[in-house]
Amino acid sequence: MSTLIFGLLTSLIVSFIATPYVMKLAIKVGAVDAPNQRKVHTRIMPRMGGLAIYLGYLVAFFLFVPYSSMGEMLGIFIGSTIVMVVGMLDDKLQLSPKWKLLGQLVATAIVVIPFGLKIGVVNLPYTGSIDFSSGWLFWLAIPITMFWIVGVTNAVNLIDGLDGLSAGVSAIATATMAIMALLMGDHKVAIYCFVLLGAILGFLYFNFHPARLFMGDTGSLFLGFNLAALSIMGFKEALFVSFIIPIVVLGVPLWDTFFAIVRRIVNKKPISSPDKGHLHHCLLNMGLSHRRTVLTIYTISIFFGTMAIVLTKTTKWTTIIVMVLLLIVTHLATEIVGLVSRRHRPLINAYRRIRLKQAEQERRTQ
Repeated sequence: MSTLIFGLLTSLIVSFIATPYVMKLAIKVGAVDAPNQRKVHTRIMPRMGGLAIYLGYLVAFFLFVPYSSMGEMLGIFIGSTIVMVVGMLDDKLQLSPKWKLLGQLVATAIVVIPFGLKIGVVNLPYTGSIDFSSGWLFWLAIPITMFWIVGVTNAVNLIDGLDGLSAGVSAIATATMAIMALLMGDHKVAIYCFVLLGAILGFLYFNFHPARLFMGDTGSLFLGFNLAALSIMGFKEALFVSFIIPIVVLGVPLWDTFFAIVRRIVNKKPISSPDKGHLHHCLLNMGLSHRRTVLTIYTISIFFGTMAIVLTKTTKWTTIIVMVLLLIVTHLATEIVGLVSRRHRPLINAYRRIRLKQAEQERRTQ
């Protein structure tokens, strides 16, 4: 336990000390974020703050992650370093989406192919399990794993729209995975999570509203890549209850990204086109302040994390019931905040039609 605490404190202190220097560096090299019609901030802000997170993580990684556990973790380290560099280049030069995607694919290929980080056994309720470690499924595991890592990396990048939002949500997801790793007795995943968590918290002090700098793609890509890779490593090694657990842990970014895709399809826009319809935009439009919006999304993230922990300890029937209820609640929340559109609300509209019919029947009987 002392290793976990010292790992967290070391990365936190290094990240905290490094952040002001990274802020000055970002301004010096011109890595700044100017306001526009899609963004919430109203003044030019330094970005590339994710470099401070990386530095805290870097120092603690080599001090506290045991060399006997390097293997896949070294692959995650190399891959996350590559996406961090891609993020730095984007923060400075505004790379095109295809170059950013190429960098993510290279980083993912490195951690998946030479270092062997792939999905292992997927446990499905009542239908047994799927073993991706042998036969033709071994080769199918590679594209599935790469799709997951790239998808989660970009999902975390998409929610980076308010002060402290992406960093806080990432911290909650990391803490959730740390708790679950400890419950399952997986010390090496736990120490990695503690190291990453400390680095995020050291930076979050400067990034929470009102932020003094943004993490930029340097941070969001780095954190997204780590969360995606850790979810595979942790759930593969500890064999958590089923394939749905990583999805629940990363519920907020995946929820926001999924309905962003749905929204753009419904509105007949390219999937990659940016807009102001993300979860944080919807909450702001409902009248919540900047700080309250972020804290609301933190609360939702904690809820998802708690549900993920609960699901590891429940029976299969309870797991199915909880997941069904979770899907219903999530969809209702999506319609209430207007995450797809104010008009596209099938459940709410169906309820209103039923209420109208009941009111008409009551008038006729009177």
